[in-house]
Amino acid sequence: MSRAALLVLADGRFPAGGHAHSGGAEPAVRAGRIRDAEDLTEFCRGRLHTTGLTAAALAAAAAHGHDPLALDEAADARTPSPALRAVARRLGRQLMRAARATWPSPELAALAGARPRGAHQPVVLGLTARSAGLGPEDAAYCAAYETVGAPATAVVRLLSLDPFEATAVLARLAPELDRIAATAAAAAHGTIDALPAASAPLLDITAEAHAAWPVRLFAS
Repeated sequence: MSRAALLVLADGRFPAGGHAHSGGAEPAVRAGRIRDAEDLTEFCRGRLHTTGLTAAALAAAAAHGHDPLALDEAADARTPSPALRAVARRLGRQLMRAARATWPSPELAALAGARPRGAHQPVVLGLTARSAGLGPEDAAYCAAYETVGAPATAVVRLLSLDPFEATAVLARLAPELDRIAATAAAAAHGTIDALPAASAPLLDITAEAHAAWPVRLFAS
């Protein structure tokens, strides 16, 4: 296993399309729920312990070797918002293109053939990690970090927040990210039905409203 592959996969410059998404931060900024670094910390913490845990567990399970099609159905069941389901599949399709160019494998090819419009991004992420020779905990770390990294980066643009402050937010959340990744990796050894299904209803509601905005900076 090459741990350097983990750095490539987690790098924000990996062409997986995540830079165009705010992870719910854009509507939160407009609603006044994120105004500064302290608000950003709480927003990211909430995402990490809800949708972050769910995504990390799905990614870890895919890296562990669970059936990716069954995991994709599980991801659908864990994503009540139609807007977020569509986003997850668009991001999964983009990640699949990058993954197959970087770490081609029969498993990625099979999932791409079965889900031509895109599988859920955490499932593709986990299968990508597996194809890169990484393990479930590595996949969980990638998914969990994306959960908080996207809003932090977006808020720098949305509020002109000092990027040093945004990076400090992520650093302060590191111990919690460690725990989420470990929990997700442990859950991957069980059944798909027993994977975490934590949700964030306000994110679902604001995602639906955001999708209807005529003008927005981020796709989601």
